Amino acid sequence: MAVFHPPLPFHRPHIPRAPRPGTPRSRALPRPRTVRRTATPGRTLARDLAVPLGAGAAALLATGLLLTGRTGHATHPSHTAVTLAVALAGFALLTLLVSALARPLLMPVVALVSWMFYDGFVLHQRSDLAFQQPDRTGLLVLLLAGAAGAGCAAVVRSLRRRRTS
Repeated sequence: MAVFHPPLPFHRPHIPRAPRPGTPRSRALPRPRTVRRTATPGRTLARDLAVPLGAGAAALLATGLLLTGRTGHATHPSHTAVTLAVALAGFALLTLLVSALARPLLMPVVALVSWMFYDGFVLHQRSDLAFQQPDRTGLLVLLLAGAAGAGCAAVVRSLRRRRTS
């Protein structure tokens, strides 16, 4: 561990001493003002971890849908369409929330990760990715949801900047 983080050199703490009697007092230099360090407005932990946490949430959502049998492999065709619409709406909501937290440039990555989980585990089994009509529809819906989330977040950030200026 010391290879990655070498120890800091030991510095003796400054101990102020009282002047001896009879010696002139030296003028003390004024102390510099302490500057409060605040986090940069663009750098927050939520923005840095949005994509990994979104991928984890997509995996949990896909697992929950698989365990409850709400995937595209239902026995009745009418149940399949409703089930896929509900699953796509869940993934779209998740994509919207995660892309609102992430940086705007990462919105396509968020939508692509959501689409991979939706397409691989909800539409098809055994994580097979395809690019047929339902797959393209799912990708388009997730990209639109990501763009809506990133756009709403950008508007909120610009309003906050305007308010503080």
